[in-house]
Amino acid sequence: MTEDLKLFWFKLTHWEYWPLHVVYVPIYLLWVFYAIKSRSLCFFNAVNPGIKNGGLFMESKMAIYNLIPKHYYPKTVLIDSKLSALDLTNIVKEQNFNFPIIAKPDIGLRGAAVKKITAQCDLEDYHKNADFDYLIQDFIPYQNEIGVFYVRFPNDVDGFISGVVYKEPLAVLGDGVSTIETLLKQTPRFRMQLKSLQNEYGQQLKAVLKKGTKQVLVRYGSHCRGAKFRDCGHLISPALTEAINKICKTIPGFYYGRLDIMYNSFIELERGKNFMIVEINGAKSEPAHIYDPKHSLFFGWREIAKHIGYMYTISVQNLANSNACHLNYKQGIKEMLDHFAQHKKIVGF
Repeated sequence: MTEDLKLFWFKLTHWEYWPLHVVYVPIYLLWVFYAIKSRSLCFFNAVNPGIKNGGLFMESKMAIYNLIPKHYYPKTVLIDSKLSALDLTNIVKEQNFNFPIIAKPDIGLRGAAVKKITAQCDLEDYHKNADFDYLIQDFIPYQNEIGVFYVRFPNDVDGFISGVVYKEPLAVLGDGVSTIETLLKQTPRFRMQLKSLQNEYGQQLKAVLKKGTKQVLVRYGSHCRGAKFRDCGHLISPALTEAINKICKTIPGFYYGRLDIMYNSFIELERGKNFMIVEINGAKSEPAHIYDPKHSLFFGWREIAKHIGYMYTISVQNLANSNACHLNYKQGIKEMLDHFAQHKKIVGF
């Protein structure tokens, strides 16, 4: 069996790599059911009144950061894609950014076009090629990353955590003999990222790591960038729930979504110490623990369906409390088309 055929078979037998629209076929039918029940195709708009479109599409990450108390997330600046190179350099100096930093689209999707920037020349190259507004952000020093899915019904005082996913970044362990490229080829999950890693690292992938040396190649925990997701629901505790409630209740108009968090140790995170919010996603958030390889597609469907039910209930309560309104059909279609256009830009980048 050729390597390409092996990779195809791996994708075929692991539903986590199936096209999103294939996985979501039964979920779309459920969405229609709730749309009819709420008399609005865009009922999601009311789930998070503080976030544009409830966070399903075309929401600005910077606008969401601006809702969060600043001590919870790294220093972040919005960069206009039309800015001159000189103005960009001045912003980096004025804001006291130190490399490495992270650059990512202001309106993004699933980790696309997120890049670690190690020098000013790399940032200028990113800026030259980006035809979308983007953020530059301090590099978070913590090594661990989890996604915490938070749900709070407007009529309740506190919310709850419905799922926790631990994100293992794409990393290889040296054996003293094999090149980094060879090590990548040994794991199908990593092999799928080989082309993009070759573009990013070039000849560095020909290096041989000392035995036992670990090298992280993709720092951020994005599934589509090679990270492995592990269901860590057992980590849900009263202390963690209290810490997450404390954060989320300070964010105006936020009731539903996933917080991606980097932290030093789990005990410190439970105590609300030594962590940073990478970003918060709203209505388009997935309960990402479903992508743990141990879970079946039926488990994934059940979890997604459960969360859409939460979304619907929150929307109904927000509408009843006059905290939100529905997005009309015409505007919803426009926002969706804008989302598809933005997606093409980012994927093309």
